[in-house]
Amino acid sequence: MRYYLSAIADVFEHVKSDLSGLTQQEAEERLARDGKNKLNQAKKDSIIKRFLKQLVDPMIIVLLVAAFISGVLAVVEGEGLADVIIILVVVLINAVLGVYQENKAEAAIEALQEMSAATSKVLREGEVQSIKSENLAVGDVILLEAGDAVPADARVFECASLKIEEAALTGESVPVTKLLDQLNPGENGDVTLGDRKNMVYMGSSVAYGRGKAVVTATGMQTQMGLIADAIAKAEDGQTPLQIKLTQLSKILTWLVLGICAFMFAFHAVRNFVTEGGFGTFSDILSIFMVAVALAVAAIPEGLAAVVTIVLSIGVTNMSKKKAIIRRLTAVETLGCAQIICSDKTGTLTQNKMTVVDHYAADEHALAIAMALCSDAERTAVGETIGEPTEIALVNYAASLSLEKNDLKKQYPRVCEAPFDSVRKMMSTVHRTEDGFVQFTKGAPDEILQRCTHVGTPQGAVPISADDKEQILAQNKRMANKALRVLAAATKQYTMQPDCFDPERLESDLVFIGLTGMIDPVRPEVKDAIAECRNAGIRAIMITGDHKDTAAAIASELGILDGTVKAITGAELSAIGDAEFDETVGDYAVYARVQPEHKVRIVNAWRKRGMVTAMTGDGVNDAPAIKGADIGVGMGITGTDVTKNVADMVLADDNFATIVAAVGEGRRIYTNIRKAIQFLLGSNLSEVLTVFVSTLLGLTILKPVHLLWINLVTDCLPALALGMEKPEHNIMSQKPRRATEGVFSGGVGFDVIYQGFLVSALTMAAFYIGEFFQANTSLGLTMAFLTMSMCEIFHSFNMRSQRGSVITMTIRSGHNLWLWGSMLVSLLLTTLVVMIPFFQDAFGFAAIGAKEYCIAIALAFSVIPIVEIVKLLQRAVTKRKNRE
Repeated sequence: MRYYLSAIADVFEHVKSDLSGLTQQEAEERLARDGKNKLNQAKKDSIIKRFLKQLVDPMIIVLLVAAFISGVLAVVEGEGLADVIIILVVVLINAVLGVYQENKAEAAIEALQEMSAATSKVLREGEVQSIKSENLAVGDVILLEAGDAVPADARVFECASLKIEEAALTGESVPVTKLLDQLNPGENGDVTLGDRKNMVYMGSSVAYGRGKAVVTATGMQTQMGLIADAIAKAEDGQTPLQIKLTQLSKILTWLVLGICAFMFAFHAVRNFVTEGGFGTFSDILSIFMVAVALAVAAIPEGLAAVVTIVLSIGVTNMSKKKAIIRRLTAVETLGCAQIICSDKTGTLTQNKMTVVDHYAADEHALAIAMALCSDAERTAVGETIGEPTEIALVNYAASLSLEKNDLKKQYPRVCEAPFDSVRKMMSTVHRTEDGFVQFTKGAPDEILQRCTHVGTPQGAVPISADDKEQILAQNKRMANKALRVLAAATKQYTMQPDCFDPERLESDLVFIGLTGMIDPVRPEVKDAIAECRNAGIRAIMITGDHKDTAAAIASELGILDGTVKAITGAELSAIGDAEFDETVGDYAVYARVQPEHKVRIVNAWRKRGMVTAMTGDGVNDAPAIKGADIGVGMGITGTDVTKNVADMVLADDNFATIVAAVGEGRRIYTNIRKAIQFLLGSNLSEVLTVFVSTLLGLTILKPVHLLWINLVTDCLPALALGMEKPEHNIMSQKPRRATEGVFSGGVGFDVIYQGFLVSALTMAAFYIGEFFQANTSLGLTMAFLTMSMCEIFHSFNMRSQRGSVITMTIRSGHNLWLWGSMLVSLLLTTLVVMIPFFQDAFGFAAIGAKEYCIAIALAFSVIPIVEIVKLLQRAVTKRKNRE
């Protein structure tokens, strides 16, 4: 039953209740049938389960298999388990770093429960009782007054100036005045959530007045419950970076398996041809060792750790800029964001009604009237409390040095005629030194009908048709700017009125003036949106506010122009999914929307392949925030629900912080891509070296050598690359596509030729060592030293994919982290090849100064060689651009 479209008698009949409420027995029976008035809790994954999920990555599985094979070989041959221990430690570190809370839905449900009222006043057996809100049942009659949280969805049947704050649920910035009347359906046969003025909903609160309502829905059947259910059902999608790393894991896994299969086949065929059989058990074990070496060489063990640490560092940097990241792998998603769907109230605007325009012959008289004819109060510390519209009026007076507390002493209130939705005004009478004065405020058209005079600098004069026309013109001017316009009037008495009936008080009034107020935009937002536009990011406003107000704010911010339109939630509901998927690009402003509309809008953009972010602060934003590629919650005004499902929380509620987050996200992704290119190029060089040496019947690098290179001389520079500063034009580039592969933009070619280059230099070092001392470990030692330091020096090449490392240093300065990693890696590698204990452990030969210098020189040559290739690549690019 749609209770808001039904007469109150029919509502009571449907819920089987009456004006005196339920009996205790009826309430208990309904609670047993329907359950408690609370939200369901979702099950959480245990720490162990989350840990085990980290071990299903293809690269991790290959490493575990390699560890198992190494363990078997170590037991068979009576050797140590160093290789096994090292591999397992790597796997453990990666898994621990990867364990992170990804089930935020449970925390969101808990926050929703905390938002619900703890206790409620109800009529049971015809008497007022205070009970736990969770014990409310359908049919209970609840009593509401200012400051109360609404404990369940209910139909209003009695109210006195009842206003409900629904911003968290509908996005409406102004408290909604509630009515008793049965509503009429709109063109779509229904009434949107924000316009159901005879209903109150769980999660909202009473801002003003009092009332009674009969409960129509409890628990998961409330609007809040539907939102909680949507949060629980919304699935966490993979970020672009996660997708790319998953693809990379599969590629590397198949590459390793393919190479290992080839090596087995090659050895088997060679043994069969040369020896007439497949070889001894020892031969088969040696093939396994080669397979283990290839697996270790092909898999960048430090990749997951490097990516996680670089993201963590980025998270720390962003937190210093007031952007709190709640999920590591989402930090880079903003870098490729193409659409930002933003809630208006509290995100683009200040969520604080403010008087921004006025029309009066005497502004001070206008401010005095507005401040005194309101129930908002100023505290001792200068804060204003009350209903948002009246807060704006009292603050307006204070801005003119007219403090409400001083005015109350000067003009004490003696009586009033409270606001109601029929008269659309309220009046207060105050004592003065000369008698009594009445102030009336309300809707301009209603006030004007009751005015016989108008205030002028010379005093009150009879109001003329021209005066009324000018007042209405000013009212229209403000309304066209989407301002909420209120009028003020006054009336003088020599004696206190003997009748406080509104009909008697609100007649023969003197018109004072008009005030226009609005929830103003945040001053920094306009520039932030302009910068986002410059970065190729489109801003979309989604709000529960009225269309005219939303359009005015959007136009001021530059979101709405002649190329796009505004649309209401009702109009959106009338559009089919297929049509909306085609036309979603035509709309930049969505007004009077419901939660399901927000999810639909986000999904429509995502279907187009657009990386979509959703910002907001209210409960109504939560499902869309969870369903977006990255959800952005507000830290100050945002509800716990929104913050718990968001991937990023703005600690200062500043939309401009998003701009900094976008820049940081782009920097992080670019740096991670540099690290990936560096690590893959290094691992390719290792694979090629092991593969070629095996074909030649040589042993140049063993598994423990490769693990050392991967974890020490590769990881440290990779981490340092993650600390690179952003390029100067990073926020003037278009967002990268979410489908953009890791190897796009020439990265694949760079990885291949650089891998071959490092491998060739390593093989050269080996043969030089063999030339000096044949049949010793000197060649292996020089090969290890060259490959280790070659990758260190090569990391300087990775500071820019195409730019010269020399130019990069001049323009952006030194990367001190990279220099530090080079020195640390050089020191550790030198110690390993020089100290006898480590020489024995790694199987190295003693190395002299000449051989050491030759190996270092070969390693350093990677810089000038890559510089020459970059120069040729830049020349080719320039030629293509000219063509």
